[in-house]
Amino acid sequence: MICGIDEAGRGPLAGPVCAAAVILSEDFPLKLLNDSKKLTSSRRGEARKIIFEKALAWGIGWADHIEIDKINILQASLLAMQRAFEDMMNKASEKKLLLSIENVNAIVDGIYIPKIHVPCVAMIKADTKVPEVMAASILAKTERDIYMEKMAELYPQYGYDKHKGYPTIAHRQAVKKYGASPIQRLSFKVK
Repeated sequence: MICGIDEAGRGPLAGPVCAAAVILSEDFPLKLLNDSKKLTSSRRGEARKIIFEKALAWGIGWADHIEIDKINILQASLLAMQRAFEDMMNKASEKKLLLSIENVNAIVDGIYIPKIHVPCVAMIKADTKVPEVMAASILAKTERDIYMEKMAELYPQYGYDKHKGYPTIAHRQAVKKYGASPIQRLSFKVK
């Protein structure tokens, strides 16, 4: 079985990085999938629901802004991926799925691999080529977006519902005006 792993949120100035791990079922409707960046928000939301319903197994992992500042964004991304894989395996075990590490191989989008106990390869642009990674890309992006929309309710002055913490002019201006938000990545330069 192929497990796709991807992350969302490496570039923002605020909030966590989120990763997802997904194993698709044989009858999964692949036509719903694409790189999350190529789908509209509503199409990602539709695909998210189908992935949750029809994927054989899935998991979500996070590394928060404090971890990012402490260990750097690359290491935090890999940690979130490791947590996503572990979450997926735990959920599969709870559902009594016969998933064992002996019959799972992972493909990660990018050039680095997380510390997981299965054969794992990194592939550049895997989120445009491998359906399982496309699904992981969609879950990571939608889960992080949902989180940032909740943060916008807590900290409306920062506009997280619009830019999701990415370094837009509006975000930079808000930080200059109000100071760092409670979820700001302090190791990232706002300029």
